[in-house]
Amino acid sequence: MEISARRTIFLSSTALLLCPALTSPALAADGSPAPSPAASAAEDSVINTAPPEEPEENVTDVPDSAVDEPAVEPTYTGKPQPGNTPGAADCSPTTFIYKPTSQGKQYHRGVGAAQQNTNDTSRTARSTFASEMTGEVGVSFTDELETSVSAMVTTIKTKYSVTVSTKLTAKIGNSFSVDTPPHKSTNAKYGVYRLKHTGQSWIVHANCTSSPKHNIVRYTPHRVGWYLWES
Repeated sequence: MEISARRTIFLSSTALLLCPALTSPALAADGSPAPSPAASAAEDSVINTAPPEEPEENVTDVPDSAVDEPAVEPTYTGKPQPGNTPGAADCSPTTFIYKPTSQGKQYHRGVGAAQQNTNDTSRTARSTFASEMTGEVGVSFTDELETSVSAMVTTIKTKYSVTVSTKLTAKIGNSFSVDTPPHKSTNAKYGVYRLKHTGQSWIVHANCTSSPKHNIVRYTPHRVGWYLWES
């Protein structure tokens, strides 16, 4: 990364100077395009006052091998729903259901360490940051999901008309420039923004009984980008 003033001024920096960006478009794990670069750049230009927030809940990352795994139907001994007669009711095939109930804000997960440029001059300077590694960010969740992750992502896309994916890749070499005020430090982290969704998951069995509903919080990849804050 590099930093330069509007005149020839030498500035201190805690980060290394990197080569020009080797950019490439971000694609979702399912092959759909990520939000347009122009839209992402506009969002990335927002200067925050603190580092990115962590998820509010204790969450577990979904491993790549489990993204498309069908849910396993548990043994359920619950009573039939009112109006159903054991042995006569037929709701086959078994249905795995996920119902999103609310959409929250974006949370940023960084790929690699945070970077910082400090402007020790009395003039506004230009800071340029470049991502130093490639990494993938997937879905995280709080409880058991009784459907596949892919099916859950499709349901969220349909309900909220948003671009989400099971996984996004933040690549090495992406660069971003921003003004750093006098005697301030600009901090930057490259990674993936994820949308928070709350919902319920349950199973309707072939005999028309239902499993208990689970309240689930999900953090789903939305777009690749920078998170900036001043200190």
